[in-house]
Amino acid sequence: MSKSRHIPTVPLRRFLKHSLEILKNPLPFHHQNFVENGDIFRLKIGFKNSVYFCRDAGFLEHVLVKNQKNYKKSKIQTEDLVKYVGTGLLTAEGELWKRQRKLIQPGFHKKQLQYLLQSIQSAILTEYERIHPDQSIDMFPILNDLAFQTVVKSLFSSAADNETISRLQYITEAAQRMLVRELRQPYLIWWFKITGTIQKYIDLTEEARDLLKGIVKERRESDKKENDLLDMLLDARYEDGTAMEEEQLIDEILILFTAGHETTSNALTFTCQLLALNPEWQDRIFEEAKQLESSGADLMTIATQSKICQQVIEESMRLFPPAYFIDRVNKEEDTFDDLTFEPESNLLFSVYEIHRHPELWDHPEAFRPERFNEGGRKFSSQYFPFGAGPRKCIGNNFAMFEMVIAISELMKQFRIEPNFKSIEITPLITLKPKNANLIFIKR
Repeated sequence: MSKSRHIPTVPLRRFLKHSLEILKNPLPFHHQNFVENGDIFRLKIGFKNSVYFCRDAGFLEHVLVKNQKNYKKSKIQTEDLVKYVGTGLLTAEGELWKRQRKLIQPGFHKKQLQYLLQSIQSAILTEYERIHPDQSIDMFPILNDLAFQTVVKSLFSSAADNETISRLQYITEAAQRMLVRELRQPYLIWWFKITGTIQKYIDLTEEARDLLKGIVKERRESDKKENDLLDMLLDARYEDGTAMEEEQLIDEILILFTAGHETTSNALTFTCQLLALNPEWQDRIFEEAKQLESSGADLMTIATQSKICQQVIEESMRLFPPAYFIDRVNKEEDTFDDLTFEPESNLLFSVYEIHRHPELWDHPEAFRPERFNEGGRKFSSQYFPFGAGPRKCIGNNFAMFEMVIAISELMKQFRIEPNFKSIEITPLITLKPKNANLIFIKR
């Protein structure tokens, strides 16, 4: 790398010294490096390999929006993740990504999503029947199942039985756990390969693909239209009039499972924990929800007009962004703020750090939903819960609608109290909650 100003380097020995801590939770290690070295530093992760860690919001905007054509996703997504979920919207690059995005985008327009809201609400209310009042409950498993069921109902309506759904959920989550081990312990990749550990999880993924092919086959053979996402994917046509081939279709479904359920369940859990610690916002959401209900508002109106609920969710995703890092590699040499990056530089942006940067946010560690009273666009250059630019998450509207309905329905039924001392996290592929124990009091 050629440069006009120096980027501090964190040596390999420090990375290895803290490797066990990094495996459990890399955020404190990275935070300390940011404090000591500034908003960009280079971390040596091997004798030849290094990664540039960044918490410069302007640089991330440059990479995702202003000069996005010069950047691609890193090997983490285009190779490591691909072996578990295939090559679809999340992992594809170049012309394949453009083709798939153009094909699938219409299915996630607000007008199309209104057909799914009833299924979303139904899945949410069914999961809430598992909540037993007046006792401590770890809310994450309930919300994790809720988010998975929401994706399943939106994709398949009633086409998949509970046994198949449970197996798909197990495989999806197991593959993610294995990928985390690979990323956090790159020095053990050789061991994972010769012991057959990686192959075991690839075989599990093949089982998931077979289950999905069975669901697709059944839908194709039926004459019934469900107006769900599977119908949309089956009916979608490229510009030449052809449909998606089956393997590509399965790739896209697997990616919807992976990207569509865990990030939402994480965000919902953190939001519930923050509400438990800030009961005045529970009351505000409750009053808003009852007012909309009494006005006879339909689900789309509730999803789009629940402004207080939206503020709370936006602030929750600021403090605990489920997609807490974004990785990119530059194709050609690029310059930003007197720094010149040679081609194929590995860049890892900490969304977690950007969302808490003291120079970007007033009282960055505090829960203040009122900062989003004008919506998230006010902070578009420093707030990236769904990414930004052409590759912004295609399901951002779907996720927000689901979360607004989920939190509004919860507040209508319960008050929640914390049964934890502080909010704990487990950073995996996404930022996951830990020990989210809550007490629910029936309203």
